[in-house]
Parts: sequence; C-alpha cells; structure tokens
Amino acid sequence: MTFKQAFFRIYDRKITSGEISFSQTGIKKDDFTRLCTEEGFVFDDETLEKISVTMKLSEEEKKMLYETIEASHTQN
Repeated sequence: MTFKQAFFRIYDRKITSGEISFSQTGIKKDDFTRLCTEEGFVFDDETLEKISVTMKLSEEEKKMLYETIEASHTQN
C-alpha cells in the first residue's frame, strides 16, 4: 500500500463520517494537490505530525502511514 492509498483510506472515512472537514486538517491546498497528482508524494515530517493531531489519528493509523513511508524508502 502506498502512502497516498493509506492516507486517503483514513481521510475518506473521517470526511464521510463528518468527524473532520478539509479545512480542519491543516493541509495546505498545494500539498493536497501534490498528494493527488504526484506519485510518491509524502507530507514532510512537520506537516505529517500536524495533521496527525488535527485529524485525530489513532496510534494504529499513524503507524500505518509511517510504515508506508518506510516501505517506499526501502523500495528505492
């Protein structure tokens, strides 16, 4: 699973349930566009930590995202 797939699995569930809105995530529109359009895009560490808090990610969700990042580094 890629970072993009893992992120959108979490994001879509939280948006659909009404738990969060895009504006509440703190994600810059440019970064969101890059995530949608660029293969292999990953938020920088600071942004990832920020959205982990604003999206109220569980430890399991955070672990899933970080594992996809680690996996992509080992494949390159």
